[in-house]
Amino acid sequence: MDINEIMKILPHRFPFLMVDRIVEMEPGKRCVGLKNVTINEPFFQGHFPGHPVMPGVLIVEAMAQVAGIMAYLASDDETRKKVSYFMAIDNAKFRKPVFPGDQLRIEVETIFSRRGIWSVAGKAYVDGVLATEAELKATFAEKAK
Repeated sequence: MDINEIMKILPHRFPFLMVDRIVEMEPGKRCVGLKNVTINEPFFQGHFPGHPVMPGVLIVEAMAQVAGIMAYLASDDETRKKVSYFMAIDNAKFRKPVFPGDQLRIEVETIFSRRGIWSVAGKAYVDGVLATEAELKATFAEKAK
């Protein structure tokens, strides 16, 4: 799935769209996405000058976006009209810094999905080395007015 297809699913846009491509998909079960990290990312201006490091919370956000695509594709038409919202982030671990030039391979697997709540295990790798992991929970709800 390329960026144009991703943008038909996710409401996020620059500078907050954190997924460039989906390379593996089992709707409702597992999804793998890629994020190419470049020095042009606006957050590198302040995080950190002279030593750019991708903020861990944005890696977790990238996991959530990959999970959102997976959940969307597994959902019915009525749910697809809604937007997904974070409910919880548990057991987040930041094991390796992510730098400009890295490519994140983001893997999410469903732990459970019931009554509109999705729980997923996410892992982000750089060159096959685990950089970040977390468990995420989200739900689909009507757009806030």
